[in-house]
Amino acid sequence: MPTLLRSLALAGAVLLAAAAPPAVAQQPLPAQSIPAPASDRVELSALQQVQKLMAAGQWKPALARAEAHLAGNPRDAQMRFVRGVILAELGDTGAAREVFERLTEEYPELPEPYNNLAVIHASLGQLERARTLLEAALAIRPDYATAHENLGDVYLQMSVDAYQRAARLQPGNRTLGSKLSLSRELLSKTRPTP
Repeated sequence: MPTLLRSLALAGAVLLAAAAPPAVAQQPLPAQSIPAPASDRVELSALQQVQKLMAAGQWKPALARAEAHLAGNPRDAQMRFVRGVILAELGDTGAAREVFERLTEEYPELPEPYNNLAVIHASLGQLERARTLLEAALAIRPDYATAHENLGDVYLQMSVDAYQRAARLQPGNRTLGSKLSLSRELLSKTRPTP
């Protein structure tokens, strides 16, 4: 089953192959949640260029521009985050995961990298790890609606998985069959059509 990453800032979508629920990746970090770079004018210009390329679906040029910027500004948390988003969009989940993991280590006060890291883990079927990361994001920012939505999606997939296991153990149990059918139906309704 595909996992859907819905972009909040770009209103775009990308499918990642996996057996996990839809999850929403934050793109890009809100400016107020990132430590301000030393030279805002240069940083904003580079970020705006990358965001424009992303909005146009030009992921490889966006990555090249982000990496060129980061070569001279390796501590720019916002551009690093955007680079992780681009890598995920390009299907390089290993590199994206590494970017978001480093950001959670260096900026543990930011919830967005935890959310996006959870999306990657959910797309790989690692639902317990995704749940833990989403709970970390919510501990940082309890009003983070995207993380709440993703946590609900993770729990929904976990319920489908549990009902499937129970149905295999008790194939004649009609109650389990009904719960499984309803859970699958709800899960399918949470996946917007591309």
